Amino acid sequence: MTENKNFQEKTDEELAFLALADQDYFLYLMRRYEGKLLAYILRISNFSHDEAEDILQEVFIKIYENLNDFDHDLKFSSWAYRITHNQVISHYRKSKARPQSLPLDINDKILASLSSDLDIEKKVEVDYLRKAIEKVLANLDIKYREVLVLKFLEERSYREISDILKKPMGTIATLINRAKKEFGEELKRQKIKI
Repeated sequence: MTENKNFQEKTDEELAFLALADQDYFLYLMRRYEGKLLAYILRISNFSHDEAEDILQEVFIKIYENLNDFDHDLKFSSWAYRITHNQVISHYRKSKARPQSLPLDINDKILASLSSDLDIEKKVEVDYLRKAIEKVLANLDIKYREVLVLKFLEERSYREISDILKKPMGTIATLINRAKKEFGEELKRQKIKI
């Protein structure tokens, strides 16, 4: 399929609606989301890249199968992330795996966002900080890790996180605050100096 200006000018929600009649629109929608959703799966899980790609395929199948049920009052991205979240949880349950470490792709922009919100000194060496954050996040309970990933790594709004996790915005705010507190406690437990 060639990149068509017609596709590029469409919103995700418009593409989802048009995909019901023409699957080329869905293919373009997949291209928009494959990298984002794969990164999200890898960030919240301990799955190998191959396993994450398998889950991503399941996600796109679920999205396509449920396009008729897409609520156009929601953002398509929130709906897609919700399906992805459910597939990751389902995969955990099937494999009964508990995450031990978390492969993250933390770039400088994300580090700045996390460090400013967590009052971490900005002069810390980026590689050391990246490894420390990965290590701390890997040891957090998944409910805390996931809200931190969604807020700071995926840069989702409280409304989007609420839609993705199907929890009220007040609960999301509480979870994020608790997650930041747990993050700080885990830093202390691991005796990581940042």
